[in-house]
Amino acid sequence: MGLTKAGKGVKIMAIVDRCGLPLSVGTHSAQRHEARLVQLSLDLVFVDDLPENLVGDKAYDSDPLDADLRKQGVEMIAPHRKNRTRAKTQDGRRLRRYKRRWIVERFFAWIQWNRRVLIRWEYHAENFLGFVQLAALCLLLKPLYY
Repeated sequence: MGLTKAGKGVKIMAIVDRCGLPLSVGTHSAQRHEARLVQLSLDLVFVDDLPENLVGDKAYDSDPLDADLRKQGVEMIAPHRKNRTRAKTQDGRRLRRYKRRWIVERFFAWIQWNRRVLIRWEYHAENFLGFVQLAALCLLLKPLYY
């Protein structure tokens, strides 16, 4: 993973369903922009079908990303950045789904209950990815052992 001023920089990228259960989990270097990591996250999806809609924050407002996802049949829902110079691509009706982004944030809060995921103690990136995937697996299996 890439080094930052504070040490090893890592981004945890995840795609979750409408209930907050993970469909794809991966770790990537913190030096790359999030919009470039979306395709890598879609390649790691656990299920056969890709989701119809992806909800992201303002960092995902990118015309090339929208075009690439549309070719795959995925609609990107992200609010426009305030410094956007091109014409807007989404209206308010699509952006109403952005209100459900708290489900993704809740997923990250759930996996960060695990101390090994909250702070990266592992030296090797493969070990950290294993702990992130283990935390996601525990969330998937949690309804089974109640």
